[in-house]
Amino acid sequence: MKKFDNRFLPTTREEMDALGWTQCDVILVSGDAYIDSPFIGVSTVGRMLEKQGYKVGMIGQPDIKSDKDIKRLGEPRLYWGVSGGSIDSIVSNYTATKKFRNSDDYTPGGKNNKRPDRAVLAYTNLVRQNFKNTVPIVLGGIEASLRRVTHYDYWSNKLRKPILFDSKADIIIYGMGEQALYDLTKAIDRGDEWKDIRGICYIDKEPKLDFHQLPSHKECLEDKEKYIDLFDLFYDNNDPISANGLSQQVDSRYSIQNPPCDYLNEKEMDEVSALPFTRELHPYYLKDGKVKCLETIKFSIMTHHGCWGECNFCAIGVHQGRTIRTRSEQSIVKEVYQFKEYKDFKGIISDLGGPTANMYGYECDKKLKKGTCDYKRCVDAKELCGAMKPDHTRVIGLMKQVRNIDGIRKAFVASGIRYDLITEDKRKGYSYLKELVQHHISGQMKVAPEHTEPRVLDLMGKPGKQTLVDFKKLYDKLNKDLGKKQFLTYYLIAAHPGCEESDMHKLKNFTSNVLKMNPEQAQVFTPTPGTYSSVMYYTELDPVTRKKIFVEKDTFRKEKQKKIVQEKSGFCSGFSS
Repeated sequence: MKKFDNRFLPTTREEMDALGWTQCDVILVSGDAYIDSPFIGVSTVGRMLEKQGYKVGMIGQPDIKSDKDIKRLGEPRLYWGVSGGSIDSIVSNYTATKKFRNSDDYTPGGKNNKRPDRAVLAYTNLVRQNFKNTVPIVLGGIEASLRRVTHYDYWSNKLRKPILFDSKADIIIYGMGEQALYDLTKAIDRGDEWKDIRGICYIDKEPKLDFHQLPSHKECLEDKEKYIDLFDLFYDNNDPISANGLSQQVDSRYSIQNPPCDYLNEKEMDEVSALPFTRELHPYYLKDGKVKCLETIKFSIMTHHGCWGECNFCAIGVHQGRTIRTRSEQSIVKEVYQFKEYKDFKGIISDLGGPTANMYGYECDKKLKKGTCDYKRCVDAKELCGAMKPDHTRVIGLMKQVRNIDGIRKAFVASGIRYDLITEDKRKGYSYLKELVQHHISGQMKVAPEHTEPRVLDLMGKPGKQTLVDFKKLYDKLNKDLGKKQFLTYYLIAAHPGCEESDMHKLKNFTSNVLKMNPEQAQVFTPTPGTYSSVMYYTELDPVTRKKIFVEKDTFRKEKQKKIVQEKSGFCSGFSS
């Protein structure tokens, strides 16, 4: 029998035979190649189920034009788990101006030739075509999670039904869904009723009258304000403590979303992080080349889940949640020591962070007891909520522990950083920035102001430009005092709803005359499901005031907005900031 690497979950029949398996309990299908990493959601699901004693098979990037891949492990005993991959497949395949992307960091060899458009739909259809009357198909991952209610689809420029209706799947596990995964798998295994499990969506013939009744799909198609009403209820019901379930009529049936499952606590976060990931691409896929993503994620550490920044163009809050769940320092340090066992580890940690690196280790006490607020954000374009007290004490201690481990040459913090939280933390913000500048960046630090004009920033949900100016002064002073020559890199967005060409000229003037630089990291806004910015793009309304706003929808003029801010000439000098 051919020798195989038994550190991985099986992806071939030969591997199953070597393990003595006649059938998998669960088969996971993904738009990524099988990369066994804690940063890959489907691999984390596989390892979590393995720990529970289930036999899990993995099929990465199956050929949708034949049955050779989807049939190679047979049919699972309990269910199929289908994910579009680590990135929404349409976002992965196309730019904001709908040009096809030639590369894919999660595909062996790097060529974008394995991930189908709308991968969740393609894979579900593939299963249905080849396994008649099969076991349930359970969707998970960001592509399905953000499409669980009526949603605007930028690439077809229309509202689409909840993805369960288009995909012909049976269930969605939405959000991070760790507890839902355990509960649903056990229920299916035992033959128990599963429709009351938290953290799942399904289709029913009747509405759930004790849940919030969303505007129907038909109402959303007929009235854009009804779609805003739907999204408001959808957005405000994502917290395990405060959320109610959601019920929506779609044609003659109903989409049912149960309340979210509980978040993992610190101990449970540590347990998931300690699962036996190889941090490698499965050998089956190596024949086609390496995957680029491993260059950054292999020796990176996820310190926490969640983000309460609530940028209107970002879906992290809807998918991961707006409450921070933090791993212990002991767990993170143990992971660093595990890195040292790898022959190719050179003492460099690529990233020590999370969705927002400096949200590690603290939360709002009120939110932890009562859940997220419906009508007030933790932070918006104007101010930080008084109940939220940024405290960088714990993350400073973590950074010191990690970099002082013998053999660690550098522990970079490459994740997003909220500079407004640094300036807001009067007690430890300066110390945190000093730690970053002195030890945890190299050459540059990335920040994301996105824009400078108040009207646009307000629609983005981003802080005002004075906060950026104050932060830059502090950053420059620290570099000078420490004898460093490090600069800031700014991420900017063009053509966000509400943004006109004149706003981009003002942004350019600000970057040239105040920031003293020519921006390079600018991108055209992409409307993706699960964000208020996409709601604005579709409705051309401010979702708060319901007043008309300008939305640039012409591709040429979108690119022009981007070029304005990237232009290296001094054409913008006639505009005030």
